Amino acid sequence: MALFLMRRVLTMVLTALCLTFVVFFLTNLPPNLEKLAKSEAGSRISDAEVASWLEKNGHGRPLLVRYGEWLGVVPGWTREEDGKATGRCLTPGVDPAEAPRFCGVLQGNWGYSSFFKAPVGEKLRYHLSLTGVLMFWVIVLMVPASLLIGVLAGMREGSKLDRSLSTFSIASTATPEYVSGVILIFVFASSAVGLKWFKGTATAAMDGVTFDNFFLPVLTIALYGVGYIARMTRASMTEVMTAQYIRTARLKGVSFGGVVMKHALRNALIAPFTVIMLQFPWLLNGVVIVETLFNYKGFGWTLVQAAGNNDIQLLLGCSVVAVAVVLVTQLISDVGYVFLNPRIRIS
Repeated sequence: MALFLMRRVLTMVLTALCLTFVVFFLTNLPPNLEKLAKSEAGSRISDAEVASWLEKNGHGRPLLVRYGEWLGVVPGWTREEDGKATGRCLTPGVDPAEAPRFCGVLQGNWGYSSFFKAPVGEKLRYHLSLTGVLMFWVIVLMVPASLLIGVLAGMREGSKLDRSLSTFSIASTATPEYVSGVILIFVFASSAVGLKWFKGTATAAMDGVTFDNFFLPVLTIALYGVGYIARMTRASMTEVMTAQYIRTARLKGVSFGGVVMKHALRNALIAPFTVIMLQFPWLLNGVVIVETLFNYKGFGWTLVQAAGNNDIQLLLGCSVVAVAVVLVTQLISDVGYVFLNPRIRIS
């Protein structure tokens, strides 16, 4: 197991380096840097002034060197002009001799947001906390509901209950969040229908979560995930219910409920475990539409703002978070599957 974990961690590190470098390369293309210079120094500056601004702010160095500086494995750039020293690691009011040489992501310096005018680390912590609350309540609603639907549908394959629940699962998975979200707002939060049970915006939930201001966004995301997990659970439950040991238990006189609870359920939940773990990256990166629709300023909303306003440092920070969540959840999924399924052996 230790050797397996070491190999997996090494693979995760190499994958993270490759993915972050790709994002760094794309965000630092010349058109993006030119747009950044004009947004900071003025939209009417000349090409020569753009090149001068980029050179003064460390963007004229080779790409690999800038990536190493951003990562924190290459010393930050410094520049002295008119007796005044500037640099990546230099902050106003601090003696340049006492400034650190390395100031990248590995040292906790995620850069400065050009759009929000705030440190990237602070913005990510705040907006990630909002998305974390949303993810928690989505998981609380989505996982039990999907497992219950899948188990009930798979217990008696081909029955009316199975067909009804399978139809619901397929319909919920086939309906995009922006469609189900608009329908839920129209039915339960607008004056057109007249119910107005819930609020059509989740802006107030950023200050305090209540049932009426948070239920619709949670339900919108959960509906899409419920169908997928339920279908996987049903397929696994159907396969288990036709196994030989299930037939043997039934022939020995064990009741149907006893067979399901004592023998079938545990084995049927092994496969959905991997699917559930893979929902975490989807929840983090797939909430863009829902957070925008309900005006909930979480991680997805921040990603949209960073991309729309060419905020390079914030985009890079978002990419690091997204890559880390994907890789860590995949590692947890692999390790958990080994413990849940004794037939799996690590060579």
